[in-house]
Amino acid sequence: MYGMLLESVQHFVQLEYGEDIWQRVLEHANCKYISFETHKVYSDNIMASLAAACAEITTASYDSFMNFFGRCFVRYFSTLGYDVTVKATGRFFTDFLQSVDNIHAQFCFTYPKMKSPSIYLTDIDSNGCVLVYRSARQGFTQYVMGQLQQIAKDFYNLKLKVTVLDKASSASATKSTVIVTYRLDFDNKPYMQYKAKKKTFNEITRLTPFPCSLLLEFFPFGVIINPNMNLIGVGEKLAEIWRGKDFLNKPVSSFFKLRRPKGIVFSWKNTRNLEAVMFELECDRGTNDDSRAGGEDSNRLSSPSSELKNILLKGQMKYVKDVNALIFLCSPVINDLDELPEQGLFLNDLNHHGLSKEMVLAGWQHNSKLEIMFDKEAQRSDELEKSYELLDTWKRRGDDLLYSMIPKTVADRLRTGNSPLSTCESFEAVTILFCELVGLSSETVKDAMQVVSTMNTVFSCFDSLMDKFGVYKVETVGQIYMAVSGAPERTRQHAHNIAALSLQMLEQVSEIQGADGAQVNIRIGIHSGPAVAGVVGIKVPRYCFFGDTVNTASRMQSTSSPGMINISADTMNLLPTGKYVIKNRGVVHVKGKGEMETFWLFN
Repeated sequence: MYGMLLESVQHFVQLEYGEDIWQRVLEHANCKYISFETHKVYSDNIMASLAAACAEITTASYDSFMNFFGRCFVRYFSTLGYDVTVKATGRFFTDFLQSVDNIHAQFCFTYPKMKSPSIYLTDIDSNGCVLVYRSARQGFTQYVMGQLQQIAKDFYNLKLKVTVLDKASSASATKSTVIVTYRLDFDNKPYMQYKAKKKTFNEITRLTPFPCSLLLEFFPFGVIINPNMNLIGVGEKLAEIWRGKDFLNKPVSSFFKLRRPKGIVFSWKNTRNLEAVMFELECDRGTNDDSRAGGEDSNRLSSPSSELKNILLKGQMKYVKDVNALIFLCSPVINDLDELPEQGLFLNDLNHHGLSKEMVLAGWQHNSKLEIMFDKEAQRSDELEKSYELLDTWKRRGDDLLYSMIPKTVADRLRTGNSPLSTCESFEAVTILFCELVGLSSETVKDAMQVVSTMNTVFSCFDSLMDKFGVYKVETVGQIYMAVSGAPERTRQHAHNIAALSLQMLEQVSEIQGADGAQVNIRIGIHSGPAVAGVVGIKVPRYCFFGDTVNTASRMQSTSSPGMINISADTMNLLPTGKYVIKNRGVVHVKGKGEMETFWLFN
């Protein structure tokens, strides 16, 4: 399907449900596109996936969202000016329904890869009609219902009730077709009254009979078909093409291939039901040896020197009651002058009435301009898609950078427009770790470079352990590394998480050598208690912790020893019994705290 259908879904889901819901829908639907291009073709499955995702996220059903998507498309194309085409099809809603296939045929020039359905009406009465819908797409029953209901409401001020009477499918060797029969209930009295008046007028002004041959002079490519679907008359130009061939009373399928309407059997019943629809028949030239011997005049429409393309005829099937036959009133489809010799035709072969010749000449003049415009539009679409991809890449990089400075949950709160003060929180219990690299000196520039290299190696190793143990890295100041568990994500296992992390840090550091080849050593201090945290600063904002717990944890580190983990009694009391080896260190004088009982933590 073309991107315009998906654009309508995106626009109205964002409008009525919000941007956050749309992003969640894309994620649930595993949709790799963040936007859609009007003239780009996408998989039919995307629509169904988006409807299923919407139903999963909200409380509505899948069918209700497919119906909603159908309504969205009508509302969306109205903003683009396509509503003018719908309103111009006829005075009544029934006129529009009979012309849907014609509308699709016109739009195939703008959307050449469009796989349009086929629609025809039966049982038309004052209370509505029966609509038969045929399509190669599966699962769009509710979507069509939504479209019809919105068109009836917006363009014809009608209240439409749609009921599914039957659903069936037919399969051929190459494709499967869905056939849905709807009953449309609406006020159709004005249409029926108009048809009755028109019928009465036709009877009053009825012409005197005239021969069919005269009609075929006006339509040199016309065809007359009887109820058995046999040819009983053709225009003079077709007769020239088939000169020497026996075509009268032969099956029409032997000489023509039905191109449009698509997906139907070329039968008398179907053709009568689709009289309001434009037909396209491909004329099969076949082999014509007699014409090759008939001189220049007989070869005007059939060149012996080259293989000519078949002629595509487009027009209306009109039932003539007097002769109980269908007359195909048509003209060849010629886009520009270059196609005339390819089909063995000349301008004076076309109908002398109508605009066939003028359209060919106009098409020749504007075709090159259209090609240039389409090429530019395709190029711009590709550039836009690349720009969106680049934007998405930089957005992810920006998110990664932001989340490296501020916890994700806190950053998302700031994105909603909340003040930085709103991020300030009090935590009843957290465990804070301070780790210092010891034995590093930087008396010269070379020494300083080696210290920086060693610190980068060690701290990068520590960074890789944070998510594994559910710990948040707060900051590094000089040779000191600070981490916390229990904030911003609260957990009762904060002491256990930090203890397990500290033991792993000792183990990892034992395998690291400094830039000068010397063994790296660290000392760790841990303390547990309440703390306050929040975002501080505008330029390079940081998520910082405040309170006595931070100061005490820092003192535990400064009074620790290289290769050791010094913990407070508060932390020891929170650790699970039997999980760790803990040795009483005794009473230690702590600056600003006085005498404190501390402990060594072992694995």
